Amino acid sequence: MKSIKVNNIEKSISSLVMGSDYFKPDIMEKVTEVLNNYMEIGGNTIDTAYIYAGGKSEEAIGIWMEENKRRDDVIILTKGGHPNHEGPQINKEAIDRELSISLDRLRTDYVELYALHRDDPNVPVGEILEILNSHVEAGRIGAFGGSNWSIERLQEANDYAEKNGLVGFSFNSPNLSLAKAQEPYWPGCVSVDDSILSWHERNNMPLFSWSSQARGFFTGRFTPEDRSNEDLVRVFYNDENWERYHRAEQLAKEKGVETIQISLAYVLNQSFPTGAIIGPQNSNEMKSCREAADITLTEEEIKWLDLRTK
Repeated sequence: MKSIKVNNIEKSISSLVMGSDYFKPDIMEKVTEVLNNYMEIGGNTIDTAYIYAGGKSEEAIGIWMEENKRRDDVIILTKGGHPNHEGPQINKEAIDRELSISLDRLRTDYVELYALHRDDPNVPVGEILEILNSHVEAGRIGAFGGSNWSIERLQEANDYAEKNGLVGFSFNSPNLSLAKAQEPYWPGCVSVDDSILSWHERNNMPLFSWSSQARGFFTGRFTPEDRSNEDLVRVFYNDENWERYHRAEQLAKEKGVETIQISLAYVLNQSFPTGAIIGPQNSNEMKSCREAADITLTEEEIKWLDLRTK
């Protein structure tokens, strides 16, 4: 499997990153099966967050790592700073507290990758960088990034870091998929558009995409007439995305693969380092993702899928 290098992280990160938003200790048999299958296909990075399953996701991962002695075999990407009923949580007290709780749940004293789940534009980037750098210096996190941050704020933060001798943001985690979101799936979410693509191409910053397969849009289970999935209709149903679907379907037939595999290959064949956060729940779905990771798409094919060429 292809891998990605992130600044300040010694290990390479597998291009397929295992999502865990439904993990809970009361389904440990399922969690263990999924993670074991994931490791068997060559994956090594697990994505989680302080808020996933009310904290149960991190707990389940911690149990799995401890009981199976796998901590040294995996890279953990967890996230904090998601707004709650009190509002934005991008401040020293909240970040310190949430990271401490996350580490306790994960049964470890560090995570390789840490992302702020949201931004708070009212907080100066210098203040945020000081908070995160203190955790890097203490060894609690290896590198940090932004999830659902604007590229303007990422650029501002990294310009500040360079001028002030601080560690900057090493990765970005928005939604990148072949189907383009016409509105945020959840409030405050960021989906990649042409300007974000161009920024990543210029900066070569690694990107880890959530909803990399567009919430199942390319599975073949949906049609323009089937409007039963309200969120999918709201976010992805438009003429351009159905044209992208048909092009992916055509290219899949030419290559002898599945349409959904083309959609995943699209994410993994960008001109800058990309990883795809995936959510397979059985061995067949895991195998499909692994096969998709081996598909090579040319620059011309990427442009064609993106409707940039006829």
